[in-house]
This record gives sequence, structure tokens and C-alpha cells, in this order.
Amino acid sequence: MTRIDRLSPDDAPAHAAWDDYVLAAPGATFFHRAGWQRVLRQAFRHETHYLKAVRGERIVGVLPLAHVKSMLFGSALTSLPFAVYGGVVADDEQAATALEEEAQRLARKLGVQHLEMRNLQPRHPDWPRQDLYVTFRKPILPDEEANMLAIPRKQRAMVRKGIKNGLQGAIDEGVDRFFALYADNVHRHGTPAMPRRYFEALRREFGQDCEVLTVSTAEGRPISSVMSFYFRDEVLPYYAGDAEAARELAANDFKYWELMRRACARGLKTFDYGRSKQGTGSFAFKKNWGFEPQPLYYEYCLYKRDAVPQNNPSNAKYKLLIETWRRLPIGMANWLGPFVVRSLG
Repeated sequence: MTRIDRLSPDDAPAHAAWDDYVLAAPGATFFHRAGWQRVLRQAFRHETHYLKAVRGERIVGVLPLAHVKSMLFGSALTSLPFAVYGGVVADDEQAATALEEEAQRLARKLGVQHLEMRNLQPRHPDWPRQDLYVTFRKPILPDEEANMLAIPRKQRAMVRKGIKNGLQGAIDEGVDRFFALYADNVHRHGTPAMPRRYFEALRREFGQDCEVLTVSTAEGRPISSVMSFYFRDEVLPYYAGDAEAARELAANDFKYWELMRRACARGLKTFDYGRSKQGTGSFAFKKNWGFEPQPLYYEYCLYKRDAVPQNNPSNAKYKLLIETWRRLPIGMANWLGPFVVRSLG
């Protein structure tokens, strides 16, 4: 018999058991870790529903879910908001099906417009799918020079340019330098910034598995920064920001090389460049590093809508909003941003 239980946000032993399962399960990701439940509740006040399939006293599957309610974008039950990967992880199909059936029952009870599963592998060919996103993953070679030579020639030249410019990377204890660069960067692109408290919650919750690497000029001026997650033998650069001068100094290229170099020294095996929208500059940048896009299977069960939602900057109807946001003073944008971004997920 398989039963479906809930993970309490404040039950430390239960969190440890959940994470023990996630760390051992082949299909799990960093975003399946129990700590995301506390982060989503603390930073965004989203209601969470962390489901686990149990046989006897043994966990045989997990499905993290959060309910995002928005006057602007509607109501959704998602696995998982603010994550690139999610969906069910289970020992067998029986446990996976039980978890998904409970998620659908919960979605109907909550009255959401749709249920979204951010899967790495397809599960429901009959469900509508969001085909906008891909991910980029590549093995980290055991030798530093081999990793350098694996970068295509033009991109490798940019990395060497950053090195010649005397750029230096350092691990930060806090998020101050990172947040200043990140907030400025997203403002220039016309999108709202995540609140500082979100990044502080990530650092507090995940400790050494959530790291900030900041690149400075030869004179010591912070110019580029990245917040990365570590999971098993993988590194996932996830949030990043750059000053306008970063392009001229090749700081962005140097930053990711420095992260890869450090990951190689730690014996890590996979560099996960993360999600990008097809046809964007981010997509092209990652391909230029020699990474090949891999499809993501974002599957939707629709209840009160007729099509998959398109709540992203590529949607033409947000063009005017993006242009308006760019013109806001950055202080105002940083104040307003959290009220908007919490609804996006």
C-alpha cells in the first residue's frame, strides 16, 4: 500500500528524511530539496504542498508543489515556482501516479487555473506543453586545461581576454555585491528584480550549497557576480548580474570560466548552465560555450484556461511594460519588483 503524506515546513527530522531520499534518487534535482518549502514561504508567502509517497515508513516518491495566486497572472499549482526543474520523483510508476493524482485532486480543490509540472523527462504526452525553454548541461573534464580547450575558440578568446584584463574572482559571505549587480542588470533588461530577502533566504537555507562568486576588476571594483547551487556532483550557476562595463572587460565570460575552474578543482562532474528561452541572447551565449540545448518538458493540466500561459518577457503584450520598467528609477524598481515577481514563479 502506498499512502500520500504531507511534509510539514517545521518538521526537521522529516525534512532530513526527505532530503536523504532526494540526494539518492536518480531523477531528483536541487529544486526537489525540502528547504525550498521554507524559502518560498518566507520570501514570497506562497502556500506550499510537499507531497511524499510512503510505504510503511519508507519514502518512495516526492512531489514539491506551491500555490501561486495573482490578480495579474491567475492562480496556479506548480512544481516548482522559481525553479527550472521540478515534477514527480519516484521509485516506480505506481508511486509517481499516486503523487500526480493527489496533485490533481489538490489543484481542483484549490480552484487553480492550471497545474504545471516542470519535468526533465516527458510524462503526459496528452497534456499541453510549454516548448519555449531548453536547458544546457555538459560534463566537467577532470583537467583544468582540458576544460579550457573544450570551449570553442572564439569564446575561449573572450575568457583569455578577461584573464589578461586582470579580473579576479572571490567567494562572498553575503549577497550585497551580488544583489547590487543583479538588480541593476535586470532593471536594464526591463524586468523586476527578486527581493533581496529571497537571496538571503537561499543562503541561509542552503549554506555552502548556495554560493556567491563575484568578479572584480584589477582595481577591486565589483563588475560581475553569480549565485550558484551545488547538488551532488553538479554546479548550477542560477542567478547572475553584471555592470555595463562587464562586456568590454569580458567579465561575464571570465566569471563562468572561474566557476568552472573552481568546480573542476573540487572534483565536480557536471556544469549545469540552466534554462534559457530559445532564440534569446542567453541561448546563443551558452551555445557559444559548446553546450547543446536539451528540451525541457513543462507539462500542464488545464482547468480554467484554454491554453498554456505565456507569462514571460517574450510575450509581445508585455513589451510596453518592459519599456516602462526600464525608465523607472532603480530604487523604485527594486521596491516595486517584489510585488510583481512573486506572482510570476
